[in-house]
Amino acid sequence: MRKIHLVYAFLLLFLTVPMDGAARTLTDSTGRNNEIPDKVDHVICSGSGCLRLLTYLQAQDHAVAVDDIEARRRKFDARPYAIANPQFKEMPIFGQFRGHDNPELILTLERQPQVILKTYSAMGHDPQELQDKTGIPVVVLNYGDLGANRPEMYKSLRIMAKVMGREQRAEDIINYMEGLIADLSRRTGDMPGQERSTVYVGGVAFRGPHGFQSTEPAYPPFTFINAINLAYEAGKAGKSLNQSDIAKEKIVEWDPNVLFLDLATLQMGDGAGGLYELRTDPAYRMLTAVKEGQVYGLLPYNWYTQNFGSILANAYFIGKVLYPERFTDVDPQAKADEIYTFLVGKPVFKDMNAQFKGLAYKPVPVN
Repeated sequence: MRKIHLVYAFLLLFLTVPMDGAARTLTDSTGRNNEIPDKVDHVICSGSGCLRLLTYLQAQDHAVAVDDIEARRRKFDARPYAIANPQFKEMPIFGQFRGHDNPELILTLERQPQVILKTYSAMGHDPQELQDKTGIPVVVLNYGDLGANRPEMYKSLRIMAKVMGREQRAEDIINYMEGLIADLSRRTGDMPGQERSTVYVGGVAFRGPHGFQSTEPAYPPFTFINAINLAYEAGKAGKSLNQSDIAKEKIVEWDPNVLFLDLATLQMGDGAGGLYELRTDPAYRMLTAVKEGQVYGLLPYNWYTQNFGSILANAYFIGKVLYPERFTDVDPQAKADEIYTFLVGKPVFKDMNAQFKGLAYKPVPVN
C-alpha cells in the first residue's frame, strides 16, 4: 500500500509541473477556465454520455481508458456508440460509472490523459477536486438534451470539439440533427388538429427499467412529429416534464389512440414490466389501443443518459405509424441505420433490436 501511495505522489508531482510547449485557455460549460495543451491526443471521458459525445465527434480513438460501465457484459445494451465500438470493453478502467472517478487509477494509466472530459459534474467526483488530485485539467460539459436544453448540448459538442480539434465535425452533427428535426416538422407541422393522434409512451427507463406507468412527458419524438402527448398536457398542469410515473387510472381515463412501449422495460423479465402489464393487467386490457393492436415497440433511448440517435430514429418510426401518408418514403429501420452510421459510424439497428426480442419498430403482440 505504501508503494502505491509513493507512486501516486510521484505521478501527482510530475503532472502538476507546468506543461512544456504551447497551451491555450478553454472555457467549459460552467464558465471554468482551463489551461489545456494546444494539441490534445489523449483524454478520458467521465460521466454519463460523455464517451458517446466523443464518439459522435469521431474522436473515440483518443480515449485512453473508460469507466467501468463499458467493461460490463450484459444481456441488454441499448447504447449504439458502445455497440459500434466493442473495443471499449477491453480498455483500461479509470473509475466507476456516473462520474465516480478514481484519481489513483487515472495516474497509473500507461498512457496519461492530457484532459479529462466530464459530464453531469454534480455526480461522482467533484471536478475541481479531481483536477487538484491529478494535475490534469477537467473540462465540464452540460450534456443537455434534444428538448429545451438542446442549445446546451450543442454548446458542449462545440467545447469538446475545440479540445479535440474537431470543430467542423461538431458543426456537421448539429446541422444534421437540426435537418432531421426540421424534416419531421415539415412533414407533420400542418397536420389538422382533428387528425392528430393522442399518444402515450410507457416503460421509459430512468436509472434502470420501469413498468408501463413510467413515461417522459416532454418526450421529444412526440414533439418533433406534432403528436398529442397526453402526459405532456398533464405535465403542463404542474407535474414534472421529466421522467414521471402516471397513475394507471389516468392512463385508462385518457385511453390514447396509440400506445408506444419503450423496450427498456423488457429488462424486468417475462413476469414483470410494461409488456407483461399490458398483457395481464385488467385495467390496461380495457384500453382501445390494446384491444385494436395499436401498441408499438420503440428502441430504448435513456441508457447511460439519452441516446440522441435513438430519439431521432424513434421519431421517424412514430411518424410513420401515426401519419403513414406523410412518411411513404421512409423505411424506419433503414432511417435508424442512416442516423446511427452518421453518429457512431456503424448501422447498429439490427444488433440492438436483437437484444430486445426483435420488437422494435413493429406492433407488439399484447393479445
